[in-house]
Amino acid sequence: MNDYQIKLVKLKGDFQWHNHKDTDEVFIVFEGNLRIDFKEGYINLSEGEMYVIPKGVEHKPSANDETKIMLIEPRGVINTGDSDPSHLTAKNDLWV
Repeated sequence: MNDYQIKLVKLKGDFQWHNHKDTDEVFIVFEGNLRIDFKEGYINLSEGEMYVIPKGVEHKPSANDETKIMLIEPRGVINTGDSDPSHLTAKNDLWV
């Protein structure tokens, strides 16, 4: 949609610390509970809640149990942000 992508994600356990220096990132929780850590605190999101992480803010999502979320971000954004690629880096523009 207008060069934005809507990504459906399942998360269980810890993701990695990362940021997106050029764009905000929208998290919407559909099922489960999501914790997003920041260098100075954290937030908890439950089903139906949404949070916008401003561009450049380092964060680390995690979930104790499998959690289903939707991300909205510009096309081409790498899920691990400006961090070094890892086993958690998803292929970009992959359609399922």
